[in-house]
Amino acid sequence: QVQLVESGGGLVQAGGSLRLSCAASGRTFSRYGMGWFRQAPGKERMFVAGITWSGVIKYYAEPVKGRFTISRDNAKNTVSLQMNNLKPEDTAVYYCAADSTMRGTIATRLTEYAYWGQGTQVTVSS
Repeated sequence: QVQLVESGGGLVQAGGSLRLSCAASGRTFSRYGMGWFRQAPGKERMFVAGITWSGVIKYYAEPVKGRFTISRDNAKNTVSLQMNNLKPEDTAVYYCAADSTMRGTIATRLTEYAYWGQGTQVTVSS
């Protein structure tokens, strides 16, 4: 069993920044890829960013490229999402997720992730 706990959400004005963190426990964290997803009201949960187990490969959804940065610290069992130049359309509940399989690529589909955090709300005001 894996436990994921997100933190760092909040209310910010457009153009501002937030840093989300996800603390993992219960499995060998460093062997699995991690991802961030978000879900806006009335919309499906969507992939935002992913990182391989080593941290070498990162992948971003088009709407956040150049503004968000995913990183991980395997010594601390944490994965982070630095979000800069936030826009009102970034408003959503953000979820941290752990890949179900050890792979060398980025998983982008919901079904490829086996474990999920409880989510943290990010609200960007205009």
